Amino acid sequence: MRRMPARSRIVEALKQALRARGLTYAQLARRLGVSEPTVKRMFSRGSFTLARIEAILRVLELELHDLARLSRGGDAGSATLTLDQETALARDERLLSVFWLLLNDWRFEEILETFAVSRAQLTLAFARLARVRLIEWGPRERARLAVPRDFQWRPGGPVKKAYGARVMQEFLHGRFDGPGELLRFEARDLSADSIAVLRRRLEKVLAAFNEVAEVDASLPARRRQSVGLLVACRPWQFSVMIALKKRRAQPAQADGSRSKPA
Repeated sequence: MRRMPARSRIVEALKQALRARGLTYAQLARRLGVSEPTVKRMFSRGSFTLARIEAILRVLELELHDLARLSRGGDAGSATLTLDQETALARDERLLSVFWLLLNDWRFEEILETFAVSRAQLTLAFARLARVRLIEWGPRERARLAVPRDFQWRPGGPVKKAYGARVMQEFLHGRFDGPGELLRFEARDLSADSIAVLRRRLEKVLAAFNEVAEVDASLPARRRQSVGLLVACRPWQFSVMIALKKRRAQPAQADGSRSKPA
């Protein structure tokens, strides 16, 4: 696959950030003090000066390094962790917790101030994550992910075995009636073609969720909160409905009687 030119990746990253912030070209134009056609022309041609990019980033509450990260976001693609990496996380809840925070762009000092972990314990966790090559750990406690942000846990792997059932139980144990909460369940009969369409749309919802998270990662931790999103679909029928299905007629025996179930 041909790699997208750097300018095009920057334009796409800016568009992604606008979508995540819910801003239209017209709204951006008003905040920049220019006309909407000017903004549309900039995005269609990719004709941004550095000063203009910085002005847009101020509106989006992003920094240049955030834009660089977003523009690289699609290069690595989905992946899985190694078996050793997952095993290390599955064996130590604290290590998994720290790794999850780093996935969400928490910084060393933010973790230290917010959670019940000592500097020595957090330093040890960073060292262990670096040892299994999950992060790159540099001066002033700066950590950078060494794995793709959109990796997938191994199906039936160590982490899912250790935490899968617990995560689902804890997540679904709630009323889902508060601000920012939603739980709906629908069951319908669909054709194979419609199921394929539905799956693609659900994948777009997941992509949008991750886009918003990528953009919001630049905000301080105090302005963010953890959000869980469950997306699922599979061929399924409620057991009550299965009980209504007519039993298949038993084959007749030679004497004309029906065979009895064992």
